[in-house]
Amino acid sequence: MANIRFEALPTETARAYQNGAPDAYGNPPERKISDGQGVPCRHCLRQVAGGDPYLVLAHRPFSALQPYAETGPIFLHAEACERHVPGSELPPVLQDSPDFILRGYGADERIVYGTGGVIPIARIAGRAAHLLDQGDVAYVHVRSARNNCYQCRIERD
Repeated sequence: MANIRFEALPTETARAYQNGAPDAYGNPPERKISDGQGVPCRHCLRQVAGGDPYLVLAHRPFSALQPYAETGPIFLHAEACERHVPGSELPPVLQDSPDFILRGYGADERIVYGTGGVIPIARIAGRAAHLLDQGDVAYVHVRSARNNCYQCRIERD
């Protein structure tokens, strides 16, 4: 079975947004104050603590526009935070919900049909490894099972 690695939003992307770069729709990120509940930062893969500022913005985790390039809201700490260290351990932010959507994508950034599903957190690593064992799956997205928001990416290690 494939060894896996959870990958957060790249630092250069996070820093661009934190420095006011426009989001996927050309808008500046919105600045909010966290109440400490349900504000997962896609860079450090931890919850934004209550009272801390964060950004809300539209993000498209794909290199180009195409029919499968989903765009949706994400949260980031408003101030620089350390990127989650890539590894096989379930990131803290994925431990705050009972389940997530996992979906496989090909090297062409298109959904590989038949790979999507709502997976309990205890089975995320195993399911991702299984998907990555398929020759046509290049990487896996983890998305909210409630709102379909992008959380992180899983790759072969």
